[in-house]
Amino acid sequence: MPKKTKYRKDHKRRRGGVATRMINVSFGSYGLKTLDAHWISARQIESARRVLTRYVKKGGKIWIRIFPDKPVTVKGGEIPMGKGKGSVDHYVACVKPGTVMFEMEGVEASAAKEAMEKASHKLPVKCAFVTKE
Repeated sequence: MPKKTKYRKDHKRRRGGVATRMINVSFGSYGLKTLDAHWISARQIESARRVLTRYVKKGGKIWIRIFPDKPVTVKGGEIPMGKGKGSVDHYVACVKPGTVMFEMEGVEASAAKEAMEKASHKLPVKCAFVTKE
């Protein structure tokens, strides 16, 4: 969740297109790149981060390149149509195909690949393991 936002509620926005930024591995040696456009919730990012941290232990470093800054609203159950927009329920990060979501350094390539593969199971998108060019 962001510390401060200009507006409490946000429009839906359109999904689609291809990423033009955050497409290269910049900080670490290995990365996890998305192949689909999707919303990734803060809980899913945290779940993937825990998996990666287990593999890195104290030897390596992890970078999370996406941030859940988009509020998603939900109306309560059994509420009739109308009566305004619902309250903010959770936050998501919008990712496009080609976005590098996580980066890792300080571990062997095989361990990094296995960690990224396990982290990708926690995410709602198809992912690919990439290395620094």
